[in-house]
Amino acid sequence: MAQELIFWPMIVMALLTFVPLAMMPIKRIQSAVRGDTTPDDYRFGESARVPTDVALPNRNYMNTLEVPLLFHVLLVALYAAHRVDIVFVSLAWAYVLLRSLHSFIHLTYNRVTHRVVPFAASNFVLIAMWLLFALSLFRFGHQGIG
Repeated sequence: MAQELIFWPMIVMALLTFVPLAMMPIKRIQSAVRGDTTPDDYRFGESARVPTDVALPNRNYMNTLEVPLLFHVLLVALYAAHRVDIVFVSLAWAYVLLRSLHSFIHLTYNRVTHRVVPFAASNFVLIAMWLLFALSLFRFGHQGIG
């Protein structure tokens, strides 16, 4: 399998990160124009005056940078270790799909009981990927190769 295929889910995950990043200045400017916030409300992140619809893209943006960092690192490690196969590519796409669903729910109607399912499932997928990667390294290391 072409090892480079592992980069496509990574690219899509990066694009998913850019969605709330692009929404943040738009929402903040709209809020300032309405008179709901001032630049000082963002001096140390977001003050209590920042409306929920303005704060939400920022929170989602942080979500796309927190645990997904482990996803990006793992995909680079898979590529570097020549461990990319159909299982890892499939799991990577599953992770991106689940994170996309989480972000969609978060940025639209934001029902916590709905978004927790794809969020938790994506974390389980990522944990499974890390365990499979570790297992592949363990098996490889015990074959007397390298």
